Amino acid sequence: MRHVTIRGILALIWLAAAVVSGLSGNLEWAGLYVLMGAAFGYSAWAAWKKRGE
Repeated sequence: MRHVTIRGILALIWLAAAVVSGLSGNLEWAGLYVLMGAAFGYSAWAAWKKRGE
């Protein structure tokens, strides 16, 4: 369960970085950060779903 929590927190951090980067005008980096956040979020969700079964 610890891995799911850490991955979820990292996903939130990457998505927050995407918002900050997007607001500052760096849309290319914001896109990269959104992809990283989505990857960590999906990883956390998949691990949580696998453990729940």
